[in-house]
Amino acid sequence: MTASMFSTQPGRLPAARPHFTRIERVLDYIHSHLDEPLSLEQLAEQSCWSRWQLQRVFLHETGFTVAQYVRELRLSLAAQALLSTGQRVLDLALCHGFGSEVSFSRAFKQQFGCSPAAYRKRGLRLGLAMPLARAQIPLASSPKWVQVRVESRPGFVLQGVRGEIRGLFAEEPDFQQTVPAIWRAFQHQGQPDPTCELLGVVDVSLANESRLPYWAGLAVGEDAPQPSGLTRLRVPPQSYAVLTHVGPIGELAETLNWFILHWLPNSGYRGLDGFELESYGPGFNGQQADARMEYWLPIAPCEEPASS
Repeated sequence: MTASMFSTQPGRLPAARPHFTRIERVLDYIHSHLDEPLSLEQLAEQSCWSRWQLQRVFLHETGFTVAQYVRELRLSLAAQALLSTGQRVLDLALCHGFGSEVSFSRAFKQQFGCSPAAYRKRGLRLGLAMPLARAQIPLASSPKWVQVRVESRPGFVLQGVRGEIRGLFAEEPDFQQTVPAIWRAFQHQGQPDPTCELLGVVDVSLANESRLPYWAGLAVGEDAPQPSGLTRLRVPPQSYAVLTHVGPIGELAETLNWFILHWLPNSGYRGLDGFELESYGPGFNGQQADARMEYWLPIAPCEEPASS
């Protein structure tokens, strides 16, 4: 796997602030040279800033230090190679910019929580960081950098309230009104554990229908009691592209438009019809400016056929 598989070129966007364009130039250089030694001096030359200025602006704009970002992408490439090739761990370490197997394994465990051998044995895409992409969300005051990750999630049983919505691409979308109503109905069935992850599930396998099933609930064990008024849904194991949305929930539609129309076609993955997930942490308040939730979009690598 080469660094070119990590390149991403979102569609044409409005003109950006000058310093935003410089960061784009640095990111493009990083993405196309991940398989080569990268020095801060080289990257500073691409940006027309000094090394110190580059590090300061890069951290401010992206939330990463330069070294942290490069290391995260290289380790994600190495993780993909662990699953798709039979290369030795030592060879992968040297190929992805590490001087020894020991230093590679230590950094790998810090990022993925397990050794390279354990990751390969598990055989799942977990925690793969994709390159930062510039998202021009119309409702946002300025462009922002967004990082998507790739995760394989095991199957689970959702217990909650089922409703129907007209989704993002319907002729007359109504999800901004119907989804909150379904969540209110779920909350009326009893107050969920405040420490639990709340999950919204959209069944888009029936995308040709005018209305889509939507569940509001939480994951439960197979043997958990089922209160009256709640239904159950079995969600199969699946790989997802995971996008974090930060901001009022009313702006989620614009974020998803960018995710599906701009990020996905340039990602090396293709979308699948199935169950899309919305993950809400404890105490989520969708009216707050810093509200944070995740959208999980079912995907498969473009080179792999869809499972039946």
